Amino acid sequence: MFPGRMTLSPPGPPGGPPEELQELAFIDRPIRRSLKTAEEIDQLTVDEDLNDVERAVYLLSVGQEVQRASVISNLPSLVRQNPAETFRRVVPKVREVLNGAGAEIQLAAATSFLTILQDDIILIHTHTYSILKTVLLHLNHRDTGPDWMDSPGFCLLVVSSAWLETLLSAINALPKETIKQEVLNPLLYQSQLSHSLQARLAACRILGKASCKFDSLIVKKELLPLARSLSRDTESEVRVCMCRQLESMARAIGVDDTRTELLPELLELAGDEESRVRLAAFDSIIGLMEMMDGDDRLHLLVPLVMSACDVSSQVDEGITVSLSFQFGKLCSGLAGSLSEEQKRLLLQKFQVLCITGLPTEENQMDVGESTLIRCNCCYNLPAMVAFVDPAHFLCDIHPSFSGLCSDPEVSVRRSVAASFHQVVKLLGSNVHVVHKELLLLLQDSALEVLDALMNHLDETLEVVLSRGDNLILDNKLPELLSALLAAEQKVGSSLRWRLHEKLLHRYSCLSRLLPGELLHQTFSVRIFIILTTNKVLPVQKEAARTFCTFLRYNRKQEQRQEMMERLIRDLAQGRSYWNRLRFLDVCEIATEIFSRKYFNKHFLIPALELVHDPVANVRYKLCQLLPRLRSSLRLPADKLLLQRLDFCVQKFLCREKDKDVVAMIRKTVLELDKLDLSEPFHKRHEWDLLDQKKEKEEMLLLEMEQLERQQSDGKLNSDKHVERKRRDSKTSLSSAKSMSVSSSTGSSSSGKETRKAKLSRSRSLSSQPTSSKPVNSDRPKAKDLSGSSGLGKSTRDDSVRTAHFTLTTQSTSSMPVLIRSKTTSLLDQASLLEQREHRTSTLDHRTGNRDHRNHMMEHRTSSLEEREHRTSTLDHRDHRTSTLGQRSKTMERGSGMKDSQTRKLSMNRKSNSLQSE
Repeated sequence: MFPGRMTLSPPGPPGGPPEELQELAFIDRPIRRSLKTAEEIDQLTVDEDLNDVERAVYLLSVGQEVQRASVISNLPSLVRQNPAETFRRVVPKVREVLNGAGAEIQLAAATSFLTILQDDIILIHTHTYSILKTVLLHLNHRDTGPDWMDSPGFCLLVVSSAWLETLLSAINALPKETIKQEVLNPLLYQSQLSHSLQARLAACRILGKASCKFDSLIVKKELLPLARSLSRDTESEVRVCMCRQLESMARAIGVDDTRTELLPELLELAGDEESRVRLAAFDSIIGLMEMMDGDDRLHLLVPLVMSACDVSSQVDEGITVSLSFQFGKLCSGLAGSLSEEQKRLLLQKFQVLCITGLPTEENQMDVGESTLIRCNCCYNLPAMVAFVDPAHFLCDIHPSFSGLCSDPEVSVRRSVAASFHQVVKLLGSNVHVVHKELLLLLQDSALEVLDALMNHLDETLEVVLSRGDNLILDNKLPELLSALLAAEQKVGSSLRWRLHEKLLHRYSCLSRLLPGELLHQTFSVRIFIILTTNKVLPVQKEAARTFCTFLRYNRKQEQRQEMMERLIRDLAQGRSYWNRLRFLDVCEIATEIFSRKYFNKHFLIPALELVHDPVANVRYKLCQLLPRLRSSLRLPADKLLLQRLDFCVQKFLCREKDKDVVAMIRKTVLELDKLDLSEPFHKRHEWDLLDQKKEKEEMLLLEMEQLERQQSDGKLNSDKHVERKRRDSKTSLSSAKSMSVSSSTGSSSSGKETRKAKLSRSRSLSSQPTSSKPVNSDRPKAKDLSGSSGLGKSTRDDSVRTAHFTLTTQSTSSMPVLIRSKTTSLLDQASLLEQREHRTSTLDHRTGNRDHRNHMMEHRTSSLEEREHRTSTLDHRDHRTSTLGQRSKTMERGSGMKDSQTRKLSMNRKSNSLQSE
């Protein structure tokens, strides 16, 4: 209206104002500030000094219709405030207003009286009796005004139905005599054909409701004849209504009278000409199945059910729908009364119902009814699995189950997803047969199917990941994990944030179902990405809770340290203030999941360091969190941390400039001062006990981690030891063979005489004791003793480790359910590791025996080598002796020649001396 900048044109002729001023002329028009005239306002004005009861009486007397309807709708609150005055002054005025009132006031009055009766506001029967008189007066109300008749789509019986519901609710609060005199006598005994259809329908419902108030004798004598007459009414609508009330009457008269009085009537109604009557009788008979004995089920119920299941006979669509809904109940109740042929027929009928309305079926039905039948089959799947025995599931139920999981209708797939967890529980160890169907539902394009599957996904995964065959599970586990991650990404990319929150909550069960390494590499990374990137606050908080759950039950110290460092680096020290706010949310959740000791060690200091954060929103959030942080501290153990928290508070009080943060820190200081005094002792004691349980559980997880590490190290060492022994045995055998070959070749190279000498000398030496032989014989004994001592040491280590694990399991068994439910899988894994260690020790023992035999062979080989060495030494000594002998002979010969020469010289000298003489 004002394009661009408005510029005033020069004054025009005196004939009129400028165009711009003409556009603004509407401002000077008079504005009507009220839609009511002064007289109307005076009529609607009420004196402010009147109390609620007086104001209600005044408006019901002289007010307009809208005011009267408002007072009647507010009647339950008036009864709560002042019941005596309300029933004495207001309720009589309401009766006066209801005489000749329109539908709006009638409905408001019926709704108000029904609320008063259902909420048990009335404490005395006198007030209930006054309401009953009003209800009975307007029970058969029918407005014949033109506005009532011409209103589109408005049923003429709405007001009567509303008053009838009020009457049925009043029957529960009235005594028997009042019901008999005020309700049964004027209405039920006048329910002949001369009365209107609405009166006879009301009589049927009153009979069914009132039968629960009286004993079986009164029901049989006074109410049952009326019920029998109404069940034979000319109007099919009356017969249907009465047939649906016979079940409640049967429970009132007992089993014997039901067999003789009501079952014949129901069987007669089951053959009625109207399909609605037959359907009502069929439902009533099935509802009374638990009251029938074996003979009645065999002779009455089984033929009725088999006729409904007969494919050749023409069965009403309504009965087929009802049969599909109650098929599981029928099969479970009649299992003991059916023959094998009848069971086979029932199973075939169920298989036919599962494909009702599909393009492959010949008989086409209405799309809505056929879809409802298949949904009912999904509802009855658990009962049918129990009926055919889970061992025969693959051949009897699995084709129908697989077809329902891939049904073209979303509602059918949603129904089968809702009952999937019950099916896998019944299958137990055979759960692997539905692995394909689970992947199909997880990868479904409709989010409604995922929503139904997520309601009990934790129960489903617990069965799938714990009871399945290990070999099959190992092959199919990557597919399942990929489907779970794909489902999360699909939900996360949609706008269904509530479904995303539910999915993350269900995924927290994976912390006790998957190995820690696999969980850390797949889901922990994805959950942390959601925590840092998702913009929906409830989803972020649920992701934080799931991440903390993964962190707590991770048994790898390195992985826990990595997760904590990532939390501190990306959240507490992140560049975005949004991430720092998320870290405070993580701290708030961590106080609920972790023990105080763990929280104070890893979360408290990074949270308090945010006092220096430049963004006021982060400091404001920290101020809100300070009382929770303070409640995690206990003196004197946490004295330094308490000083750190006090310093944080002082910094807020002294240096904070943001007004909102200042207001919050002042409020927080008051809460901190009242913290110790406001908490009752028993409440603090409960918190301490819960914290002790958490700390014990964390210590147990640490012990399990150490035990697994020791077992893994021991297994590696044992494997290395076994491999080393095998290598040593191979080398010893090869060396023995080489030594024997070399000794044989050396002995063959010597002469025959030397061999005879060696053998003779070795025989002579073997018969004599030597000092070196017992020493050599002691060496293998020492080796055997060392081996036996090592075996005893390993046995003692195994016994100590087993005793330690036994104490751990005993402590866990004495711990509460909170800890046992979380660590059951850890203990099972520890027991498996113990069994593996026992098997490893058995293999080590067998390997030790083999090594002992190898050592004995080595000992024998070494003894032979020693004997050969001694023989060669003796031969060498003989050779040296012969050499010495030869030398001695040579020397003797030389000495003889020298003696002869000496003698010759001496004789020459003597002869010379004689000659000289």
